Amino acid sequence: MLFSKQADPTKELVSVSLKTLIDLAKPAGRLDLQHSRNRALQSGGYVSRFKGRGMEFDETRLYQPGDDIRTIDWRVTARTGKPHTKVFREERERPVFISVDDRLTMRFATRGVFKSVLAAKLAGLLAWAAEYHGDRIGGQLFSEQECRELKPQNGRHAVLRFLNALVESHKPTGQAFTLDQVLARLNQHARPGSLVYIISDFRGINDQAETHIAKLSRHCEVVLIFIYDPLESHLPVKGRYRFTDEIRDVVMDTGDQKRLSAYHQRFAERLQRLELLAKKRGLAFIQCSTMEDPLQCLR
Repeated sequence: MLFSKQADPTKELVSVSLKTLIDLAKPAGRLDLQHSRNRALQSGGYVSRFKGRGMEFDETRLYQPGDDIRTIDWRVTARTGKPHTKVFREERERPVFISVDDRLTMRFATRGVFKSVLAAKLAGLLAWAAEYHGDRIGGQLFSEQECRELKPQNGRHAVLRFLNALVESHKPTGQAFTLDQVLARLNQHARPGSLVYIISDFRGINDQAETHIAKLSRHCEVVLIFIYDPLESHLPVKGRYRFTDEIRDVVMDTGDQKRLSAYHQRFAERLQRLELLAKKRGLAFIQCSTMEDPLQCLR
């Protein structure tokens, strides 16, 4: 049964249980997704700057200063000799699409919880908050060997379906996925007008990945949530440290200043790349350390 999985505190640092994600429903009620730029003044609806699917044609009226020229009704304009514009009514419920990174690089932490655990909790909070506001919830779950999309649906059952997908194990499909390939699929599945969250450590981000995010931002509201472990940003000044994934071992000597500087530079470049992308494309950008409370990160 769906509710049979129980939380084990001794394992919650490296994996997340379905019960833990279900229990996020109450605290998620305090989230109002303030990063959203499209919330209407009236209760229970949204005003969107996006046109296309997800918008219903309402009427044609005379063009008014400030109207988007892309909505001009050229047929009526030609027939009447006066510029007319189309007026659209957005669908009542906005799709919220949550993309969650579960690659091997997310199975890591030196303090707090694994990045994958933090990502799942953030996704759970967002899913519950979306349900609380009456939005439809869908998502994308990806690793190196799997990429799965869930079509946005209404109600609590949609949240539970999404949470269950976050915790259940999947067999490898035999196909390899890179970050840019995952983002290309995200463009195909996220409907225009959607609110899209991408929760990841963004390892492997490149020009192609940036292009896909930029394309997505033309039709959707995009929020980038950058997950990182404190050790990724700053190694201790002195000492030799062993890292292992139970298959390979890596020893880092932080007394080697050249190597230490290169390590810090790689993280700084990834962070700067994301910050510049967000600024250029007008995206919301949230950073969250494995030591931080996911609720506080979102608030």
